[in-house]
Amino acid sequence: MNDSPSRLDLLLFARRVVEQQALTSLAQLDRWIDEERRRDAERRHAEEREQQRPEWLVQYGLNRRNVESVHMGDCWAAAKSGRCRPVTREQAVDALRHQVPACTHCRRDTALGFPD
Repeated sequence: MNDSPSRLDLLLFARRVVEQQALTSLAQLDRWIDEERRRDAERRHAEEREQQRPEWLVQYGLNRRNVESVHMGDCWAAAKSGRCRPVTREQAVDALRHQVPACTHCRRDTALGFPD
């Protein structure tokens, strides 16, 4: 009796190998697609946040009553404090007129026309 596989057996085996490789490749492509969709969603979310960012911020003290400083909306120091609220340009100017110091990092007083 001949123990070697027939030509048909070899072709069926090759088909199973190709099918398994194709499924693996499709699964990899699906992961790449999902990752790219996630990145696109993150980019869109970041763009939306950027568009919603206020132009001016005031930073409140720990008691949430005293105004500590005036910031530009994109100031990294304001983002770290977590105690900032958005204000209009007029409110920022008013705060500087009432001796509220400008942020030492973004120096928004010069942008608002308050020299050193």
